[in-house]
Amino acid sequence: MRLHHLLLALFFLVLSAGSGFTQGIINHRSCHRIKGVCAPDRCPRNMRQIGTCFGPPVKCCRKK
Repeated sequence: MRLHHLLLALFFLVLSAGSGFTQGIINHRSCHRIKGVCAPDRCPRNMRQIGTCFGPPVKCCRKK
């Protein structure tokens, strides 16, 4: 039974850590401030998404 609680806590930790990277960036100024670039549709291969610039279709990307 303790294993289920531990796995559930780990699951929530992973989900909360992953969602933290894509929050807080909602415009191009804040994206550029943290050395990111706005890319339409999706980020290039050598970059990862850290937020959105103007809404869901435009991504804020930064080098890995």
